[in-house]
Amino acid sequence: MELLPALAISASGLTAERLRLDLIANNLANINTTRTPRGGPYRRQVPVFAEKLREALGQSPEQAPGRGVEVAAIVEDNTPPRLVYDPSHPDADPNGYVALPNINIVTEMVDMITATRAYEANVTVLNAAKAMTLKALEIGR
Repeated sequence: MELLPALAISASGLTAERLRLDLIANNLANINTTRTPRGGPYRRQVPVFAEKLREALGQSPEQAPGRGVEVAAIVEDNTPPRLVYDPSHPDADPNGYVALPNINIVTEMVDMITATRAYEANVTVLNAAKAMTLKALEIGR
């Protein structure tokens, strides 16, 4: 059993989940942002993960075992913004409606819990691989 690839796979999972948590924090920080440099309200951002492939000798990337996860892209959620009636708001349209970001705090909190659990799972794998490595070194003495 190779332990160094296990550490690399777990580390890639930690990095991916950290980015996911950063995006969730960014979404929550901009929950009331009605004006962005591109115009319009802030759009919720979500990561797209993909399997990292490694090429083994004589194998195509599709045949070789994976070596972790990577962020393929960060995409904006295309759901329409929430419209709230507030004619006194500076960004209100002629009918008095303000376009607020398409962020649902419940969805963000659920995503945050799942990202935290995935991060914890990767830490557990990392610690188990480290313990096995130390035990193997101890046996070798």
